[in-house]
Amino acid sequence: TKRKFLRAGLRGENVVSVFWGTKILLAVVFAMGFLIFAMVFLKTFNTLILLYMFLLLGFVGLILPDMLLRAKTRNRTRRIERGLPDALDLLVVCVEAGMGLDAAINRVGDEIGLTHPELGDELKMVNLELRAGKARQNALRNLAERTGIDDVKSLVTLLVQTDRFGTSVAQALRVYSDSF
Repeated sequence: TKRKFLRAGLRGENVVSVFWGTKILLAVVFAMGFLIFAMVFLKTFNTLILLYMFLLLGFVGLILPDMLLRAKTRNRTRRIERGLPDALDLLVVCVEAGMGLDAAINRVGDEIGLTHPELGDELKMVNLELRAGKARQNALRNLAERTGIDDVKSLVTLLVQTDRFGTSVAQALRVYSDSF
């Protein structure tokens, strides 16, 4: 469940509780609001239709937060995908200039954050995980998991394999950037 919120960019501690509270509150408010409206303004009404509308609006209140969360996730994914080519080019330049991969990720996170803040935040999160002592492979895999974007997953796979096999990161990034 938390993965859905991470992909939408919601990292708060109480996000799940607030989300479920909002779902229940909207279901009750929509259903009860309709019931009150029907009692005040509708003089003649069919009980069966009233019951169906009551249930329908309660259901709408339950699914509306899910729909909004999906839309927020889709928009954030689109913004990250738009910034990925620029970040990849910056990463290639930094690594070819002699920076280590960790320093390059930090630098790219700072620079790309000005034009693509969502991607910059994700790269800064990788940097924070690295500073906290997580292995580079785990921090990069967490990046792929948080974003859920196939292009990021393939980039992470490339970086993990170059790290594992000891090949040139600069050369691998250059080839990947050209093909991307």
